[in-house]
Amino acid sequence: MTSVKGVALVTGGGAGLGRACALTLGERGARVAVHYIKSREGAEEVVAALKAKGAEAASFQADVTKSAEVTSMVEAVTAQFGSIDILVNNAGDLIARKPLLEMDEAFFHAVMDVNVTSAFLMCRAVGPGMVSRKHGVIINMSSLAAWNGGGSGAGAYATAKGAILSLTKALAKEMSPHGVRVNCVAPGLIGETAFHGRFTAPAAFENAAKGVLFGRAGTPEEVATVVAFLASSDSSFLTGEIIEINGGMNMR
Repeated sequence: MTSVKGVALVTGGGAGLGRACALTLGERGARVAVHYIKSREGAEEVVAALKAKGAEAASFQADVTKSAEVTSMVEAVTAQFGSIDILVNNAGDLIARKPLLEMDEAFFHAVMDVNVTSAFLMCRAVGPGMVSRKHGVIINMSSLAAWNGGGSGAGAYATAKGAILSLTKALAKEMSPHGVRVNCVAPGLIGETAFHGRFTAPAAFENAAKGVLFGRAGTPEEVATVVAFLASSDSSFLTGEIIEINGGMNMR
């Protein structure tokens, strides 16, 4: 099992992929800061589960689309844990399925903010500490939608997740010379989360699963183990990389 050292801050860590990432990182040795915006109960459940396994963990609330709240949260995490060594930019949302002709500017900007602005603000807040210590890991969360345009009405989301790919590569060029690795994972069809429960009809989900070479959707834990690998020293020569986790749905 891959060992993870240091303090990990996981945005959107109270549910779905973020929950799996927080639990897996803590189980493998990290001290974990679990971020949430609304799902305090979910975040506290993750913290309790980690503490029950002997890991150090705490929850922190912030709207990661707002610079002042991001700064305050990073200061609070640093005050409690001493540093932030691993940042997992998991927070994001489709918000709703809307085709272009039904999409207004406010909706488009909202999707950009929750998926892209949030990652930018988090990287900007956490980056200086990592650079000063000459050590750190940033892991961004993209999507298969970045490559294939997403499903029906997901154009804004696909655009945002495409931007995450470019942000990852740009930050890798800037920060890797300072000892900070920046990588990205791009999950495909992942079950057992509220995401598809909110936005994908069961029949459509089952049909999509038929397009996976394994004949099934992935699990949050299968994403989290890749995140743990990127957070560990086992990936010490990996930066600017996009790892697709889609069971062969998108081979390039």
